[in-house]
Amino acid sequence: MTGYGNNAQAGFAMILVAGSLAAIGVIALLIGTDVLFADNIQRGNTAEFNECKENDFKLDGCEKYWDRINSEISGIFVDLDR
Repeated sequence: MTGYGNNAQAGFAMILVAGSLAAIGVIALLIGTDVLFADNIQRGNTAEFNECKENDFKLDGCEKYWDRINSEISGIFVDLDR
């Protein structure tokens, strides 16, 4: 009796593809009622960033932006001394 061969490898690949498509389908069903799920997350993050920016990034929770500001690339320069 010989080993599996190429046909079995293609079969295993089909099973993996079917499993990943099933996982995508389950995720789509879970967030399907909220079609703007990612948009709502992004809007919330933007609102949080703008609130921190208005208060010179000195509020609690704004520390996560400190490593990205005060550079020429960001164009945002603030004094972070509390």
